[in-house]
Amino acid sequence: MHKGFLKTAALLGALGVILGAFETHFLKSRVAEGSANVFETGLRYQFYHVFALLAVGILYGSFRKSILRLAGIFFIAGIIFFSGTIYLITLMSADMIPVISGVALAAPLGGTCLILGWILMFFAIFTAKKQLTSVK
Repeated sequence: MHKGFLKTAALLGALGVILGAFETHFLKSRVAEGSANVFETGLRYQFYHVFALLAVGILYGSFRKSILRLAGIFFIAGIIFFSGTIYLITLMSADMIPVISGVALAAPLGGTCLILGWILMFFAIFTAKKQLTSVK
């Protein structure tokens, strides 16, 4: 197991719940419906990749550590850049923070990081020399 990835996943999961409550109880009344839907997309992708990061943390001891470590780093970077960009764009559309030009350019970088995380996790498992055994 990789304790750092597991702790990061737990914190990002908690942050996702907090942001979900913020969106439901505060943000929805201040932004257009389309912006709220975009914010929810960021939350959904954050949670998907929290679970992916948990998987990386759990699998870390059983498969190629160097590749899984990279997968975990890419998942974290992807959450920050993809979901974080979406959160910033929504807050800018609600005039809650000043407009930052070019911030939307970070979302594709984040999406690419998420894709690379999945590919690296696959590669670490696919190239493993030992097999996982099932519990009987």
